[in-house]
Amino acid sequence: MAGRWHTPGMSEISVRRVDFGYFVRPGEETATGDSRVEPVLGYVIDHPDATFLFDTGWGSHPDVDAHYRPRPIGLHDALAAVGLRLDEITHASNCHLHFDHCGGNPLLTGIPVFTQASELAAARTTVDYTVPRLIDAPGTRWEVVEGEVEVLSDVHLIPTPGHTGGHQSVVVRRSDGVVVVAGQSHDTATEYAADVLAFRAHSDAHGELLPVPRAWMERLQQLDPVRVVFAHDYSVWLP
Repeated sequence: MAGRWHTPGMSEISVRRVDFGYFVRPGEETATGDSRVEPVLGYVIDHPDATFLFDTGWGSHPDVDAHYRPRPIGLHDALAAVGLRLDEITHASNCHLHFDHCGGNPLLTGIPVFTQASELAAARTTVDYTVPRLIDAPGTRWEVVEGEVEVLSDVHLIPTPGHTGGHQSVVVRRSDGVVVVAGQSHDTATEYAADVLAFRAHSDAHGELLPVPRAWMERLQQLDPVRVVFAHDYSVWLP
């Protein structure tokens, strides 16, 4: 599997974290009942043919801000911190279209933004799904896809529904293995690890009364990832 996508001699692809700040998730939305401070993270994929941004940060709204008390870093400043300008971004995507993942989208005028058809439909039609002004802002150029798609050589979008029906992750094939930018497929690396172990137990025919992993975990595990990163967790899953 390790060399299936990667082209020998091709310049290496890098995956870099972008810090969009943080917010406070109130106790009624956490498993423990205690409030939790969570980062808002995006990722830049530096490709020989493109600069691809996955997630664009916090979308401010008075009600949202009062509830989550964010300390956002805007798209321009977040990119500058990793040595990039907005006009250097050539491709973009969001793991899903909730306001904390697509806040910078209105600034991406004319840039192709890849989204699953079901996710865009939900954002356009579902009440309180997101901040409406973040969707279809003037100059938005949606590239609507259905299912798994190759965006660039060695860079694929793969549906990972669960948090939303149209959630997607990006898979990057590097010479040293696959990196998965999982967005909010799981809130934490620990949750992802639990699904990996559940998948392993099912594969081992361990017996009944096992937790059921997400259906698409088999697809990701087939790719044998060497690193999985997330939108709301600084921690990284390693095999």
